[in-house]
Amino acid sequence: MRRGAPATLLGVAALYALPLAGPSEYWMTVAVTACAFAVLAQGLNLVYGYGGLLSLAQVTFWGLGAYASALLAKDLNWNPWATLPVAGAIAALAGVGVGYASLRLSRHSFAIVSLVMALLVQLVARDWQSLTRGPLGIPGLPPLMLGELELASAQRFYWPMLSFTLVALLVIWRVMRSRIGRLMLAIRQNEALAGSHGIDALAHRLLALGLSAALSGIAGGLFAFKLTVVDPSVLDFYYTESMLIMVVIGGPGSFWGVTVAAVAFTVVPELLRLSAELRMVLYGAVLVGAILVMPAGVGGLLQRVREKRWRARLA
Repeated sequence: MRRGAPATLLGVAALYALPLAGPSEYWMTVAVTACAFAVLAQGLNLVYGYGGLLSLAQVTFWGLGAYASALLAKDLNWNPWATLPVAGAIAALAGVGVGYASLRLSRHSFAIVSLVMALLVQLVARDWQSLTRGPLGIPGLPPLMLGELELASAQRFYWPMLSFTLVALLVIWRVMRSRIGRLMLAIRQNEALAGSHGIDALAHRLLALGLSAALSGIAGGLFAFKLTVVDPSVLDFYYTESMLIMVVIGGPGSFWGVTVAAVAFTVVPELLRLSAELRMVLYGAVLVGAILVMPAGVGGLLQRVREKRWRARLA
């Protein structure tokens, strides 16, 4: 860690200096989106890569956070910053509730329940017009403010979004490298054996779900003030597909692999200027190719390379 600290600090400084390089509003918006997807993908990585749970509701937590912040700021005139903890709490409660209701049966039932929840929240956002305004959405959200500075442009909004992203990734990284993370891996590998050693699988998985949902909800609430509008499109299943692809390509359980995949799969389609339909075709082709060539993702491939080097040294 000490050897990598200078490189990490240099990388963080370069990220904060990005707006000073003069990119356009469009590319700064892409950078903001990449930050959001990094949080979402790592949240799913914590649940799937460490907890062993295939969650199809990650976008639901993001959408719940966005709608919670929008409604509080628009209808109750809350300060936008004050809505973010509430957005995270609502998303965390939803995640823990879904997990507690389904994991008492099996982890396979969790995948089905999470999918049902994602579809149900989509229907609520679209049809409960007295609350969510239906397909019209909630427009005209107030911008974030830092004192007298209005964070309306992507160049200005990028800094708070990046700051939250770095904090969220640090929290997830610490959990993954902690005793809790190792216990999650033990549960994923063999739940019955872990239970025989006194490890509470349900509690650890609910912790992963709650933390992942809370960070996703805050990211959704924060991103809503960049868009200045929230509508049912924030719950589109396209985002779920994208997050799953990022985790699978990056390697479930690999922190750096998933982070790089999240940024790459946000930026590269914009470079290629593909439509949403062609983008998903490309995603599918890349996913099939990656599974054939590296079934454990980029992180798993790099891990195998390191293991071969260690064996060669020992030999």
